[in-house]
Amino acid sequence: MKKTLLYLAAGALCFAACEPKEAENVIGKPDVNVVDGRFTPEVMWSLGVMSEYAVSPDGSQVLYTLRYTDMEQNKNNAELYVMATDGGEAARLTTTAQSEFNPVWYDNNTIMFCRGAQILSMNLQTNKETVVAECERGFEGFKVAPDGKSLVYISTIPVERPEHLNKLYAGLDKTTGRINENLMYRHWDNWVDEIPQIFYAPLENGKAMMDKVVNIIDSTFESPMRPWGGTEQYNYSPDSKTVAYTCRKKTGYDYAMSTNSDIYIYNIETGETRNISEGIMGYDQNPVFSHDGKMIAWESMEREGYEADKLRLMVMDLESGEKTDLTAGFDYGVSGISWSNDDKELVAVVMYRGTLEVFAFNRESKAIRQITAGQHDVNGFQLNGNTIVASQVSMQYPATLYAYNLSDDKSEGKKISTFNDETLNQVRMGKVEPYWVKTVDGKDMLTWLIYPYDYDSTKTYPALLFCEGGPQSIVSQFWSTRWNFEVMSGAGYFVIAPNRRGVPGFGMEWLEEISGDYGGLCMQDYMAATDYFANNFKQIDRERIGACGASFGGFSIYWLAGHNHDVKGYDEGRRFKAFLAHNGMFNFEQQYLETEEMWFENWDLGGPYWERDKNPKIKKSMSFSPHLYVGEWNTPICVIHSEFDFRIVASQGMAAYNAAQMRRIPSRYLYFPDETHWVLKPQNSLLWHRNFIDWFDQWLKK
Repeated sequence: MKKTLLYLAAGALCFAACEPKEAENVIGKPDVNVVDGRFTPEVMWSLGVMSEYAVSPDGSQVLYTLRYTDMEQNKNNAELYVMATDGGEAARLTTTAQSEFNPVWYDNNTIMFCRGAQILSMNLQTNKETVVAECERGFEGFKVAPDGKSLVYISTIPVERPEHLNKLYAGLDKTTGRINENLMYRHWDNWVDEIPQIFYAPLENGKAMMDKVVNIIDSTFESPMRPWGGTEQYNYSPDSKTVAYTCRKKTGYDYAMSTNSDIYIYNIETGETRNISEGIMGYDQNPVFSHDGKMIAWESMEREGYEADKLRLMVMDLESGEKTDLTAGFDYGVSGISWSNDDKELVAVVMYRGTLEVFAFNRESKAIRQITAGQHDVNGFQLNGNTIVASQVSMQYPATLYAYNLSDDKSEGKKISTFNDETLNQVRMGKVEPYWVKTVDGKDMLTWLIYPYDYDSTKTYPALLFCEGGPQSIVSQFWSTRWNFEVMSGAGYFVIAPNRRGVPGFGMEWLEEISGDYGGLCMQDYMAATDYFANNFKQIDRERIGACGASFGGFSIYWLAGHNHDVKGYDEGRRFKAFLAHNGMFNFEQQYLETEEMWFENWDLGGPYWERDKNPKIKKSMSFSPHLYVGEWNTPICVIHSEFDFRIVASQGMAAYNAAQMRRIPSRYLYFPDETHWVLKPQNSLLWHRNFIDWFDQWLKK
């Protein structure tokens, strides 16, 4: 570990050897000494990451995974912990070199989880493990039936070549060539060589009868849906006789053009399947049965091809087939649905005016009430009786467990987990404040202002404008290991983070003003927010403002770079003095033919560029392409892109960087040959952050 100590000391952080030492190469919690209270990328990566949790049947305990990273090994490891739901010390249950995931309670004394290609159970009295199931292709997750007599798991099946192509590969076992004759041959960050499907297996004496496994999908369709879907996309009925699941029964060209998924109910005994959301043309997903089994609820979008449409709370009476939208007249979408014990209310997470909060929807009266409130995001929750155990974050802390009561009225909740407190107590986080900024058309826009960690009101500081991706993604109280505002604060910057036109959580009108208008009001929103703080905060040095963003935010940077001249009130007419763009769209014509989810391009840009003369929306959209404005670039720019980003491919970043070089504009290109739309490998992330800080320090601090 000496090498690790030296390596991380450069980031103002000291690590002791990872504990515990019970097993070889087990990555555990490090000892951390934060220097000067500064929150650095190294400190961020030392924190434990809680990603999955489950409340025991009796509601007394919560089981969760906690992941730590070893920078020298360039990998991380998750272990299982259990604690009381009212707080207190947590007990560590596993110490292995392989990560545990998908924690599930079988009963109050027995848990189940995945490790490698196995599903295991553990007796909490003895900590003895038993193998429940093994699968050569591994498990992505599973759920146990309410009666405990079966489980349904996710695994993958290979995509087989059609015979007329397969014969071309005869005798060529070392070829790496790929032949495709349809769309959707790659998706987000993976070649589509395999697809996820849902399998049913009976349980007998604590073992899965793998010789009696049934493929519920039994087709070439994926379920859950890539890239985000997991075990939330299916559920057992209370009597364990049926399984409701999410599926978009399309492949190839049809899949690439449509978001039309449906909710299917599979009868375990007969093998029959029925579609209960037929005729609803958008996403239908994440079905949940009521406790009495008479109703089912799910998240439903109305319009096909619009992936950012409002997620409605749809409830169906299974006997009559009558469907009710409990969010009719409510201007916000829902996710993560649960039923109250008496089935009178449904509880869900809502993106609401800059934060993610828990709301309750009364099925009979249609009344809606807000349970949680505060400067935080409730990313998910589990409802057990009247107790809500939530995974909660803010810009100032990563995922942490909080407890609420179903009857709460805009409560801030009770923090019950402490696994990161020892480190976070050493950090001086930058203050976070909300401001409502007037836009050019007189509307109010929520903008977060994050202060430098060492803020002194008698000094001036540089500032960074943060441009959100999505484009329909809220700038909420999120915590990220890439766009971490407290890391920027720790580097000595103000951060300006606007909820510009096109983000959810502020009503559908605000959300929909971005489609077909990428270079319009949403860009004016960024300029308005920057000008507001430059004009009203004397502690912000108006001549040292930079801008950064990824994906749509990367496009925003390229667009702003072409419109950063002749700005009144700024030196040399430049509002921004440095830019950084990550995985951004640079050339819209190029992007249209390079991406994979064509429904997105068709909805947001209006359709194919070769039809621009027949479609005013397309013509307008294509006129916003940043490559058309390179002749106006005048500001240093850093471009970052990754090879395995199939959403916005690497040639977009290369083209932008080459354009800057050809214009003789100071520029830098950071390329990751092994990353995706995100930067997930620990050492790559540290390089990303060090480059980020170094780039802006070079242009905004000297």
